[in-house]
Amino acid sequence: MKLLLFLVVSILIVGLFLYSKLTPYKDRLIGNYRTTFNFFDSIFRPILAIFKPFAPPAQVGTGIAVDMSQIILIVILLIVLKFL
Repeated sequence: MKLLLFLVVSILIVGLFLYSKLTPYKDRLIGNYRTTFNFFDSIFRPILAIFKPFAPPAQVGTGIAVDMSQIILIVILLIVLKFL
């Protein structure tokens, strides 16, 4: 059971990384890549919506901002992974 939870959290961490990288290009994804993106989108969008009011995007340059809700979620997932 512990191994299964470890695998699920690890997949979520990798999925969050790919989700953050592919979100700007989601309209151009095709086939299985679009299906996989939509799967992770259905998981992460509601969770990230919860964190957005508490962590607005951080301005890191001219016209460049980092979505802090994704940072919060990755920290939470890493903490969960540590204690599994």
